[in-house]
Amino acid sequence: MSPDEHCPECGAPVVGQRLGCQQRFDECLAREFDDDRYARAQRLMVDAYSLQHPSDYMRSAKSFAAHLTGIYAALERRDAPEVNHAVQAWLNGPKTMPRPDHPSALRRGTLTILHVHEAGESEEHVVRVREWAQSVWEAWRSYEQIATKWIDAAIATVPSRATRPQ
Repeated sequence: MSPDEHCPECGAPVVGQRLGCQQRFDECLAREFDDDRYARAQRLMVDAYSLQHPSDYMRSAKSFAAHLTGIYAALERRDAPEVNHAVQAWLNGPKTMPRPDHPSALRRGTLTILHVHEAGESEEHVVRVREWAQSVWEAWRSYEQIATKWIDAAIATVPSRATRPQ
């Protein structure tokens, strides 16, 4: 592999640069669709990958909000399922909101999808997704106030699952 064979978004050393990185991500996603033991890490994996590849996965303010609040809720809160539900409902439909700038390429976490791609069994996969997501979140930590603001707005405007009529 030549020295310039790296993903320009996250820095992963892969043949094929950005497309090679996407291929590794797709292979990890396939594991999660093929085996339920991997699936519990899917949302966190998608959020981490999106935060490392914002030019493809976070073009709109809504997708930016969904992925930023998703990783924040998974790693920093105990109510991630409720938060994700509220944010999804809050973002549904027309919404005008500013899209913040994102960290520059190669400054979006010390680990990449390759950390997960190298995992063996499902337990290791789940652990590695969490390690990778933590490294991504550390790179994005300066956005915590934005994530909190959006989550608070979502929770304030969307009834919780417990209070919604069934």
